[in-house]
Amino acid sequence: MHGVEIAFAGRSNVGKSSLVNALTRHSALARVSNTPGRTQELLFFSANTTLTLVDMPGYGYAAAPKHKVKAWSALIAAYLQGRANLARVYVLVDARHGLKSSDQPALDALGEAAVSHQIVLTKADAVGPGAIEDCLASIHTALAKRPAAFPEILVTSARSGAGISELRAAIARLLSERSH
Repeated sequence: MHGVEIAFAGRSNVGKSSLVNALTRHSALARVSNTPGRTQELLFFSANTTLTLVDMPGYGYAAAPKHKVKAWSALIAAYLQGRANLARVYVLVDARHGLKSSDQPALDALGEAAVSHQIVLTKADAVGPGAIEDCLASIHTALAKRPAAFPEILVTSARSGAGISELRAAIARLLSERSH
């Protein structure tokens, strides 16, 4: 695999596919569904040899059979191990709900694999500014105990486009850092 990979992880229905579509300006690149657990494998999107976006299966979907959850977990663990070109995993968190207990195993796995990861709040258009500030404060406290976590939290809405240019700029900085 050539170039740099950026992966998007998060609970089922947090907006991973919608965010990939907003970032790439392709409304139907990643399949969007209201049904939790629709993405069941790693989906790689690459327009060139410089950058590949990876849409990961959602986690925390309680209605999935246990064998499927175990298979997804094994897939993610295998993907994270020794992936030299993986620059960062963006962990998407729904701004309406904040971090949940189902996010902890994913954050633990990223920390154990020493993979740089950053929180991206999604669906920010669905909550008021006060709720966003409360959510950010809570997440900052949780991240303080995680050395592999990038401290800046990005706030986005795929629907309104808010924060998308900031996320693109963060990805561009990563690409620039990796090429030097």
